[in-house]
Amino acid sequence: MLRTSASRLFVAAALASALAACSGEGASDTAASGDAAPAGEVPPVLKERHDNFEGIGDAFKAVRGELEKDAPDFALIAAKATDINTRAKLIETHFPAGTSVDDGYDTEALPSIWQKPEEFTAAGQKLIDESAKLMTVAGGGDKAATGAQALAMGGACKGCHDQFRLDDKK
Repeated sequence: MLRTSASRLFVAAALASALAACSGEGASDTAASGDAAPAGEVPPVLKERHDNFEGIGDAFKAVRGELEKDAPDFALIAAKATDINTRAKLIETHFPAGTSVDDGYDTEALPSIWQKPEEFTAAGQKLIDESAKLMTVAGGGDKAATGAQALAMGGACKGCHDQFRLDDKK
């Protein structure tokens, strides 16, 4: 029994860490904050990307919440993984040239997104791949396997954030 409790605590802690990476919490694109843009209106893509990442974070929170239950709703987890997968496919389109902090916008998107486009694309693809795997694994109804895949998906979020997102919590 102690081992099961310890395992649950480990999984909960790991998922919390992954959730922090996937979460849109703290995202502060100019469009979302309502600040004035440099020399004109804020491009709509700033709000679109902010909202997309908020949606990914919300979906991941729902996955985490289900995995904390003794009897998770695997259909809900699969649905949220599908939502994340759909949103992940949009990420690359949300970062056109001219929408970085270097362009005067209040955003957590680091210049490395535009300086290393191949790496950024690969990081986005990893989230697409890991969320697709979570869709499949959740369909099997195995809590341990689903939890492990949720951690892998969270790792994809963290990997991208480590390279391409300003960490304002340091």
